[in-house]
Amino acid sequence: MKKITAVILAALMLCAVFAGCGAEPGAAGGDGATALSMATGGTSGTYYGFSGVIAQVLNEKLSGSLNITVESTGASKANIQMIGGGECQLAIVQNDVMAYAYTATDMFEGEEAVSNFSAVAACYPEQVQIIAHSSITSIEDLKGKKVSVGDAGSGVEFNARQILAAYGITFDDIVINNQSFADSADSLKNGTIDAAFVVAGAPTTAVTELASSFSFNILSIDDEHIAALQEDYAFYTKATIPADDYSVLKEDVQTVAVMATIVASNDVSEDTVYEFTKALFENKAEIAAGHTKGGLLDTATAVSGISIPFHPGAEKYYAEVGAM
Repeated sequence: MKKITAVILAALMLCAVFAGCGAEPGAAGGDGATALSMATGGTSGTYYGFSGVIAQVLNEKLSGSLNITVESTGASKANIQMIGGGECQLAIVQNDVMAYAYTATDMFEGEEAVSNFSAVAACYPEQVQIIAHSSITSIEDLKGKKVSVGDAGSGVEFNARQILAAYGITFDDIVINNQSFADSADSLKNGTIDAAFVVAGAPTTAVTELASSFSFNILSIDDEHIAALQEDYAFYTKATIPADDYSVLKEDVQTVAVMATIVASNDVSEDTVYEFTKALFENKAEIAAGHTKGGLLDTATAVSGISIPFHPGAEKYYAEVGAM
């Protein structure tokens, strides 16, 4: 099955190379289908695999109508810049990063705002997982500790800054480490850090592997602090890390999440985005069969945590099904 999936995704990538990410939105291909190029992430990442399955399923279901190709990219910020530059028509991004783009803040601070794109669907949560030494039981305990906050300039770093601030903690109050998820897990096990922020769909490989040989806590975020976060940052949603996700957990952990979200260029027609959105949800069973994240597609959550305008085509579909 893995070999088959790899072949399919390789074929989709080959199509993307020949189709070209800069194809005119709405342009008809040789078979009369509307060509849409979708910016995703690295070839080993969830964005690429999930988007590849969407392309495979929808191209089959909408043969002759839409022709979606996937493009391997540097993920969220790069994807927004590609849509902003007219290089691609669709992309999957974190909803916090798209909010930064609209307002030219945080990750986009000092740059020109990018706002020529709109939301299509929030697909699945990427939970904020704060893993910590077993002696640390609350976020307040992180003050004065050595904490990995993700790669420098990453979305994770901004998530960490925002969540700590909700608890009255600044980066000056901790010893900052900038490490990847895997390196953070190793450092926690080796005792060179006390805690780490991991923002990814749970279960996350680096955390699962750590749990197999090391005991740690995953810190919760209470309702009061979630409400404070959402007041300042509308892109956060309340989320749960199920106890079944990690062997070290005895009960579910409440946290917040950002949403992996499909966006579209405003140059793509209302009819095209409507057709895409409708097909996405009407064929979610087939998408789920090809990728586990497909099982999380739901019209109710698709409109949550969105702080930018919806594309008119997506808005039309959600109004029809009573989601908004």
